[in-house]
Amino acid sequence: MILFEALYVAPPALTAQAPILVIAGPLIGACAAALSPGGRTAWMVSMLTAAFALWMAVAVAGEVAREDVIDYALGGFAPPMGIALRIDALGATMALLVASIGVMGALYSGHALESEVKAEKHTLFQSGYLLCLAGFLGLVFTGDAFNAFVFLEVSSIGTYALVAVGEARDRRALPAAFNYLIFGTVGATLYVLGVGFLYAATGTLNMVDMAMRLATLGDNSAVQAGLAFVVAGLGVKAAMFPLHGWLPGAYAGAPSLVSVFLAATATKAAIYLIIRFVFDVFPEGEFGEIFLSWILAPLAAAAVIICSVQAVFEKEVRRILAFSSVAQVGFILLGVSLATPAGLSAGVFYLVAHALMKGALFMAVGAFAISVRARTVEDFSGIAREAPWSAAAFGVGAASLGGVPLTMGFLAKWSLVSAALETGEIWIVAVLAIGSLLTLIYVGRMLEAMFFRAPGRGAERAREAPVGVLAPLFVLAGLSLWFGVDATLPVSMVNASVSALVGAAP
Repeated sequence: MILFEALYVAPPALTAQAPILVIAGPLIGACAAALSPGGRTAWMVSMLTAAFALWMAVAVAGEVAREDVIDYALGGFAPPMGIALRIDALGATMALLVASIGVMGALYSGHALESEVKAEKHTLFQSGYLLCLAGFLGLVFTGDAFNAFVFLEVSSIGTYALVAVGEARDRRALPAAFNYLIFGTVGATLYVLGVGFLYAATGTLNMVDMAMRLATLGDNSAVQAGLAFVVAGLGVKAAMFPLHGWLPGAYAGAPSLVSVFLAATATKAAIYLIIRFVFDVFPEGEFGEIFLSWILAPLAAAAVIICSVQAVFEKEVRRILAFSSVAQVGFILLGVSLATPAGLSAGVFYLVAHALMKGALFMAVGAFAISVRARTVEDFSGIAREAPWSAAAFGVGAASLGGVPLTMGFLAKWSLVSAALETGEIWIVAVLAIGSLLTLIYVGRMLEAMFFRAPGRGAERAREAPVGVLAPLFVLAGLSLWFGVDATLPVSMVNASVSALVGAAP
């Protein structure tokens, strides 16, 4: 975060309130969008609100770079009795990621919604989108375990509705939204049960205070049960194998903007909270080591192999990308399971890389969907000839996903391999190699159809997407390329995040 030390983007009085404004801005914007007279006005509200949230997130990042940690007591009541926001380098990094994707998604929605969402629902759609943005930003800023649940539910309520709105394009969106609702409710219930066990053991909900009290308790039964329930609940939200059943349907049936936002932020925010609890709240001990080595790592490895194989044999492009997301979550959690500074750094770096490349891929699919109703790989045959710019951006995202050199995805995979070799976990290197090979296979299938096949006889004629869609698409694809060549900014942020989390630089 050293690059942000000299960054002052707002007046001191506004910067002092930036932690709460990051969250309150999108909440107020959600109300304003819902009351807007039309879809275009709601889109403008969404754009301005998302830009404001990013502005405040940058202001917070600057303060974190200068002060290390920001504690913001809501209502003037100091923790642990009062509710507090607590932002360190990891939280600031996640907020910048979520807010940046929020701006790109809001810009993208200006044209992308027209072909996928009924016009009369645009205002409520933008309201739900901002509600999700507020929930995810609150989730990465909160210092209270119960309020993390509140923000999880705020974001979930919005996403359930947003997925269901996709029924105008695909009737499967309705059962997918219901499935997501059931899984999400189960996950939230498990998380609350875990927090209940922790409260019973410690008598506090403040994460810092909880961590100090847990350090004196050690690995007792209540603490172990709390860890199990919390991780299981968050595992559902993060689409951690085998708790990912909601994800393929939600990604395939939802409007493109929803798929973009979920893929780039929803699972990432849940993974962030898992990392926060495992390394920042729970005490070091044998139970934690057993969990990382014998539960998290094997499940992550299974996700990499099994879901990559499913993606190889899947025919529908959105479902390929959905199963790919579950596999990529496995990549991230393999890095986390190493429990070393280098492993955590590799996992968080992969998290950021995956947000950018998967956001670009779903944006590109949405760009194609503006003019054609293609679903399967075969339907996308020859589309690069008719929409070359969108196809080029898709190619960049696919190359990064496959780990092609000079992309951020390559650096992310290389950092994982290096971290695994450093700890002598050769089996993890083997899993990463197999997963990367399978990724190249299903990525290659899509690229071969788009760039090297002729359009099928009688196929719909695609056309290039509007500039409002191409602009955010090229930003995400361009960052995947730029950070593959010069990763100074993300590496410095990730290293600062890990140092703040475990007290040691990678």
